[in-house]
Amino acid sequence: APPRAPAMLLSPAPPLRHCVRIARAGASGSLVRRACLPPRSRVAPTPAASASTSPLTAAQASRMQQAAALSTPALMAGYARRVAECNLGLEELPTLTPFIVEGKAVGQLKPNFVEQLSRFPDVFKISGPTGPSGCVSLAALLDTQDARTSAVARVMGQLRDEGHITGWRDELYPVTSGFYETPVMLVERAAAVSFGIKAYGVHINGFVETADRGVCLWVAKRSMSKPNWPGKLDHIVAGGQPFGVSVMENVVKECQEEASMPRELAMTARPAGCVSYTTISSIGLKPDVLFVFDIRLPESFVPEPQDGEVENFRLLPIANVAKLVAETDEFKTNCSLVIVDFMIRHGFVAPDAPGYLSLVKSMRTGDFS
Repeated sequence: APPRAPAMLLSPAPPLRHCVRIARAGASGSLVRRACLPPRSRVAPTPAASASTSPLTAAQASRMQQAAALSTPALMAGYARRVAECNLGLEELPTLTPFIVEGKAVGQLKPNFVEQLSRFPDVFKISGPTGPSGCVSLAALLDTQDARTSAVARVMGQLRDEGHITGWRDELYPVTSGFYETPVMLVERAAAVSFGIKAYGVHINGFVETADRGVCLWVAKRSMSKPNWPGKLDHIVAGGQPFGVSVMENVVKECQEEASMPRELAMTARPAGCVSYTTISSIGLKPDVLFVFDIRLPESFVPEPQDGEVENFRLLPIANVAKLVAETDEFKTNCSLVIVDFMIRHGFVAPDAPGYLSLVKSMRTGDFS
């Protein structure tokens, strides 16, 4: 037999090396070559280097503890009650009569208001019975925005003098099928609910981050002379959205008029979405959309009443505000809705709390057109 070859000594395979292409630019062009790098480390990151296991900061831990304290079953039920109060009377929807202008449904009227309008056949045309199978429209000769606005204003003025419309504001609201649509006419703000038109407004959460009390909200107390919600608690700034003014310019205007806030500071308000609701009162339908803004205010700023609509302002810790919302009816109803939205967005309501998802959903039930 032939001699056997000597046995080979097997050694462990070298670790796989990571090869890359390296390009280096030179005067004559790019030189491309392969280079093998040491094997990649398979050592797992240490807990200290992992973002998911990084310890909470004191501020984060405090916010989580506060969220837990403000998300008890009792408080969550209170928040839900306040939101529900913005959506009352909906069982009357089948009794409302559509208000049609230029073929568009721009409002809905209660039977008693339809009866009042029937007294003015030169302006209003009543077709069919009251309710969804009938409608109220305008006389055919009223075929321009100005003509409609003028004719309806004359009727509203008479109804005001007779005591059927109260809280006259001398402020015109657009009558439209949607926020971005051209208004078919303008109507006195005090008559907006009677016509059941879509109405829009701005609400501003003015908050301060303090060193000793945490996040605080400026809270206004409405003047007792206000025609609506006198003496109730309110936002630092809030107001209806009038015709011919942009949303941001309205925010600035209201900040100056209601809180004596300098324009430069008011311009730092940031849009934070919208809330919506629908309610039917003894007067009529309110399908409202509120543009929500947050403004972080310096501790040195103290709002001052200017236009007579506010009695005073108080800076309250968010925990105090939350309990006022959940446990009392001291706030104007739609302000409670906006405050709960603020608390959710800023992490003051725990997402694990039972009722969290339904609460979020309930704040945007109205028509967003």
